[in-house]
Formats: sequence, structure tokens, C-alpha cells
Amino acid sequence: MAENIRIQKVAIVGASGHLGKHFVEELLKAGNITITALTRSTSNSTLRAAGGTLPPDIKIEKVDYETEDDESLVSALRGQQFLIITLSVRADPSTHGKIVAAAAKAGVPYIMPNVYGGDITDESLRKDDIYSAGAWKLCLEVEQLGPAYIAMCCGFWFEWSLALGEQWFGFDIQNRKVTFFDDGETKINSSTWQQCGRALARLLSLPETEAEAGKAAVAQWKNKPLYVSSFRVSQRDMLDSIHRVTGSTDSDWEIRRESTKKRYQDGLDEMQKGVQTGFAKALYARGFYPGGGRDVESTISRTNQVLGLPKDDLDKATERAVEMVKSGWSPFG
Repeated sequence: MAENIRIQKVAIVGASGHLGKHFVEELLKAGNITITALTRSTSNSTLRAAGGTLPPDIKIEKVDYETEDDESLVSALRGQQFLIITLSVRADPSTHGKIVAAAAKAGVPYIMPNVYGGDITDESLRKDDIYSAGAWKLCLEVEQLGPAYIAMCCGFWFEWSLALGEQWFGFDIQNRKVTFFDDGETKINSSTWQQCGRALARLLSLPETEAEAGKAAVAQWKNKPLYVSSFRVSQRDMLDSIHRVTGSTDSDWEIRRESTKKRYQDGLDEMQKGVQTGFAKALYARGFYPGGGRDVESTISRTNQVLGLPKDDLDKATERAVEMVKSGWSPFG
């Protein structure tokens, strides 16, 4: 029988971020894992940890992401068994590569790169959804430098995408307006931040290698996607959920329809003109193409079962998104 080695030392970049904080929360619940949060040397994360944003029982290492060969980053990563990278959309594109290079130098065997989204193995998505090709390159970068990547393919983040506005899932909740892409019935897989956190914690609770024939192990996802999902859901399903949460009906909403192909092209045109939300418009329109690769239910169902993930509650997730809108939430400042 193989040795039952467990991953016990985990480092995370972006521990207090939108996704990172859920990773930390679920890993702490799982127990038996020492978490090290890597923060910029100019960050106030130590103070935030004391104030409650970062839990007090995780280790904080201040590092410099800006230099090509920063020994503080390599030193912080030595002895770590698993590195999780979550970076802001505003992060310098070179930052990811610097972190990966330092992790490789430090001998970190596994890295979860900053590629939380659709199916990176789908060549059609890599060709034209304007995100997956870059995500795929980040995975290959990890593999080429020596560590193994495990890419969390969780689809669009549900609360984020529902709350942000019309350019994302098509909803303007504040003004009760929605744009259905085509007929609004195309189903995609989408995940809550909590489900992503649970998936990571369940993955790292497994033996690193197969300790018993037929039993799941972390290594079976080596250089592969980890498919995660909360729901297989359409825009029509989302609007029905909003109705249940808020007490509204279709008659209270302004509902329009738009071709996904037209919307995709419009988004690309807006990007060319410097309209920042054009990226989201094109990305999400491509995601809702009928048969467009964002519905991977059969693959996800197997993963969810192996990891023992619970079924998420659609209406509770919708309620969180509605409350985010009411609070004036925005990730962009």
C-alpha cells in the first residue's frame, strides 16, 4: 500500500480577496492544514488580520512581487506543498509569472493558478472566449517550470456575475431590467465562492497520492482541470429565482432579448474603443452560446460526487447577490 501522505502546508496569494477569503475559511474548517498568506511588503494585511479580515490563526509573510528574483518570496514558499494564486483583475500581468517562478525555485510541487473560469481544455473556448487562451498559457507556464498545476474550472462566479450588472449575466437588478441572451434558456455551469472554497478544502483533504486502489487522491488532478459547480442554470432560472427572493414577477421587469453572436461582436467592438465592460459583454455572451462549452454538467457531477460536495441553494445565492446590489457593492472601487 502506498504511503498516505497528506498536504499540510498551503500558501495563498490573495487570502483576503473575494475568492481567497472563502478558500481560507473552508481550509480552516477542514483543519490539519497550516495556511500562509503571502502579502505585499507594502500591504496592511497584518492590521487587517487583527481586525478580522484575515483570521488570526494564519501565518502572514510579507513579500515583494515586483522584482524578478526576490529571495523573500522564494523563502516564504520553501516547504510549502500547495500554492494557491488569486490575483485581482487589476494585477500586473507579470506578477503571476514571478510568483510561479519563485514557487518552482522553492520546490513547491502543486500550484493552483489564477485561472478560475471555464473549461481550459475546450479548444473552441480557447480560440474565441478572450479569457481561456490566457488561462491555458498560465497553466502551461506552471507545468513548464516544474510544478504541477491544478486549475479550478468553476464557470462564472454566480453572485459576482448576477450582481455586477447587465454586461455580465444580463441583469440590472436595481432597475429590474434583464437582457436575455437569445431566448434566455441556455444553461451553463456556475459556482458560488463558497462552493469553490469547499471544493479546494475537500481536494486537499485527500491523500496526495493514491493510498488505496480506486480511492481519490490529489495527484489524479495533476496538470488537469478540477471541475466545480454549484448549479446548471439559465438566465430564465435566475430570473425565476429573483422573483422568489424579492416577490417580483415578469410584469415588474423590463425584459429584452439579444442574439449572443451580436452581443459577442458588440463586446469586441467596445473593447477596441476602450470600453472596459466590453470584455465582460463579449466573454459572457460567448459563454451563453448554445452548446458553447460552458455546460459541462456530466464531468462536474462526477467531480462533485468524488469530493462529496453538497448541492448549493440557488435562491440563497440569489439572495446574497440581491443584497450585494442593495448595499452598493462594487469590486472596482
